[in-house]
Order: sequence, then structure tokens, then C-alpha cells
Amino acid sequence: MRSIWNGAISFGLVSIPIKLVNATESHAISFRQIHAEDGGRIRYRKVCELEDREVAQSEIGKAYEDADGSMIPITDEDLSHLPIPTARTIEIVAFVPGDRIDPLQMGSAYYLAASGAPAAKPYTLLREALKRSNRVAIAKFALRGRERLGMLRVVGDAIAMHGLLWPDEVRAPEGVAPDAGVTVRDQELDLADALMDTLGEIDLADLHDEYQEALEEVVAAKSAGEAPPQTPEPASSGKVLDLMAALESSVAAARESRGEEEPAADVRSLRRTPKETGGKKSTSAAAKKTAAKKTAAAEKKATAKSTASGGRSGQRKTAAAKGTAAKKAAPAKKTASRRRSA
Repeated sequence: MRSIWNGAISFGLVSIPIKLVNATESHAISFRQIHAEDGGRIRYRKVCELEDREVAQSEIGKAYEDADGSMIPITDEDLSHLPIPTARTIEIVAFVPGDRIDPLQMGSAYYLAASGAPAAKPYTLLREALKRSNRVAIAKFALRGRERLGMLRVVGDAIAMHGLLWPDEVRAPEGVAPDAGVTVRDQELDLADALMDTLGEIDLADLHDEYQEALEEVVAAKSAGEAPPQTPEPASSGKVLDLMAALESSVAAARESRGEEEPAADVRSLRRTPKETGGKKSTSAAAKKTAAKKTAAAEKKATAKSTASGGRSGQRKTAAAKGTAAKKAAPAKKTASRRRSA
């Protein structure tokens, strides 16, 4: 990879010669501007306003425009002698935990390559020190005409540097959040959690730029003189106004897309039974427990009643049996009495 900057890392009194190379690349398709009527290229030409002629790149320099419109020329020689220590040095100023860095500050990424054999040992020392401490290095450096802030971290066996915005370059999110007064119910949070769990994790290496692929298909079709592919019609669906319904549909669709069965029952149960929050059981859970106690008491009462009823029924049956036996015994006694008298 071609280096874009040469300098050194200042690590205390240790100096590590390095080369700066881009760590990322763009695969975007670039377009040229043309005259729509005849297809001719539209080009930007650099013209000197005083001479009214096009000038070559080698004739172009830099200047600062003063408040009155006058130009103050600034040469590369002027910039090379800036009175700052970071002109050709990445100066490490601190080591901090990685989570101290706000992702909003992170910008372009670079690899720091050791420049020559003498740099191998101190480069490896810094890399291993960063690994063992589980921290990142905060550094200052100058690039493309301005001093910048950077974060050094270990990536594999290399040291990478992320350009950082200065803290005062990150705007506060004032006026971005919705107005206060919005209440989110436990059931809605439960469904949101279910949707997050269903979507789960993903390997970022599996993601790809579908827009880029579609754009390549269009370019290929036009190049072959064919009609470009058409955008498929989106599935018609009514506007969902109920947030709960939208969440339920999202969970069901996510589970269906992953081949999971019977999502509807789980979704409905989430609507009825919110999760426990803050270590306390929800109202629904408490109501269920109370209902269970009432049901158990009712069943116990019914059982006792049935037992008592069965006991009384048995007593009635015993009494009836005794009465029948008595009636049968009476004629037998009379017959025996007649026989003795005869």
C-alpha cells in the first residue's frame, strides 16, 4: 500500500519511524458529468482570473484570503517550518480506556507501518504495551495543513490510527430528541426486546452493498444495449397506526424469515404478560398469582362439599336399606307366630 505521510511516533523519549497508509477504500461507482443533449464530457478547468487562461497544476499554489479580499501566499516551505512538534511527528499524549472515546469523534482510519528495520523493535514494544494494558493511545499529529487528534489501537499485528474530531467539533444533540411527555409501556418494551432478540446478532462480513450491486447491473445492461432491471413493486400494506401491532408484526415477520415456527402465540403472550422490571413482579403476574390462589381455594371447597354430600348420601342409603330390611322381616315374624299358635 502506498504511504500518504512519513514521520515518527513519539513515545516518551522513544521515536518510532513510521509510514501512514489508508486503512479503508471505497468501492463506489463514480459518474462523470456529461452534456445531456449530446453526451459530451463536462470538465472543470482551472483558469487564472488575472490572465484569463487555463493553468497547469504545477503553476497552482496556496493562499489565505484576508478580510479585504487580498491573497496572502503560503508556500509548502512555510508549512514545513510550522512551530509545532507534530509537524512530522505523531505525539502520544495519553493512554486511556477505549470506551472513553465517543464514536462520534472517530473519523478516517490509517495503518501505521514500521519504516525500516530499526523501527521494528520499538514498534513491537508499543503494540504489545497497548495489548497488555487494554488501552488506546491518544496522539496529536499534523496532516493536510492542520493539526489533528488521533487514537492508536492494535489491529491484529499492526497499529492502526483513527483520526478524531476535536471535542469542540462535535455538536450537542440539542433539539434532536422528541419533546418530553412520551410514555412507553412495559408491553411495548417487551415486544421491542423480543424483536431485538429475534433479529439477533450478525457477522458484519456477511453484509454487502446491495445498492452497489444493483447499480452495477444497471451499468452492465445499459452497456449491452438492454433495458435496465426494474424496481420490484413493494408489498402493499396499510399504514400501521398502532405501535403494538407494528411491533407484533415485526416480530412475527422476523421469526418467519428465520424459519422459526409458531411466532404468533409467543407474540400474543408478550402483549398480555409484560416482563418483570426492577426486580418486582408486574401487575399482570401478581393478578395471575391471585387468580391461581382463588382457583385453588375454590377447588378445595368444592372437594370438601362433594365429600360431605357423598357422606350424607351414604347415610340416606344406609337408612333406606335398614327400612327395607325391617319391612321384609315383619311378614316373616307374623308367619312364624301363626305356625306356633296352630
